[in-house]
Amino acid sequence: MYRERPSTLTGAVLWTSDRTGDTRVLPDGCMDVLWFGDHLLVAGPDTTAQMSSVPPGTTVTGLRLPPGSGPSVLGVPAVELRDVRVRLDQLWAPALVRPLNEQVAAAGRAGPVLEALARDRLVTADPAPRQITGIVEMLHGGAGVAAVADEVGWSERQLHRRSVTAFGYGLKTLSRVLRLHRALDLVRAGVPPGDTAVRAGYADQAHLARDVKDLAGVPLGTLMA
Repeated sequence: MYRERPSTLTGAVLWTSDRTGDTRVLPDGCMDVLWFGDHLLVAGPDTTAQMSSVPPGTTVTGLRLPPGSGPSVLGVPAVELRDVRVRLDQLWAPALVRPLNEQVAAAGRAGPVLEALARDRLVTADPAPRQITGIVEMLHGGAGVAAVADEVGWSERQLHRRSVTAFGYGLKTLSRVLRLHRALDLVRAGVPPGDTAVRAGYADQAHLARDVKDLAGVPLGTLMA
C-alpha cells in the first residue's frame, strides 16, 4: 500500500510504501530523501521513468522535496543527481549520516527524522531563489520559456543555467514533466485522452501519446492499467 500526506515543510510530501517488487517511478521534477529499509537514500530528478526494486518485507518512507528545493537541503546542484539513486552516506560524510540512521532506529519511524533533517538544512543553507518558486508556478500555468525569462528578468541563457542547478535540467524538460502529470491527473479523473491532450497543453492526442511513451517508457493505456 502507498500512502502520502502533506509534510510540515511547505510544498513537500511525506510518503510511505510497502509495495514490493518492481515499481515504475515517473519523473515529477522533485527530489526525494528516502529511508530504504535500513539506510538513507537520495533520488535525484529524473528525465524518464525509473524502475525501483523493493525487497519483500521492506517499507520505504520518503520525503518528496518540491522542484528547486533539493539543492538547498542536499548541498549539491540538482544536475549532479539527475537520474541518480545514491546512498546519503556516499553524498555526505558517513559521520553525519550515522546519527540519522540511529535516530530512525530509535524512533521506529523515519518520517519525523526526514522532516527534521530537511528543516535543519533549510535553516542553515542558502534558500532557493524566490524566483524558483515563481518559475514552477508559471510552468504549471502553461507559460513558455521565453515568457518565464521575461517575467523573472533573466536572459534565456541565465534561466537555463539556473534551472539546471535548481531542477537538474532546463525548463523545457521540466515543463514536459509537469505537463505529463497534469495529463495523468485528468485521465485518472475520467477525462478522455483527446480532451486531456487539449486541456493539458498538448498539440493533439498523438503528441500526448508520444510524450507519455518518452517520459514513462510505456504507452498511456499500459501506464494507467
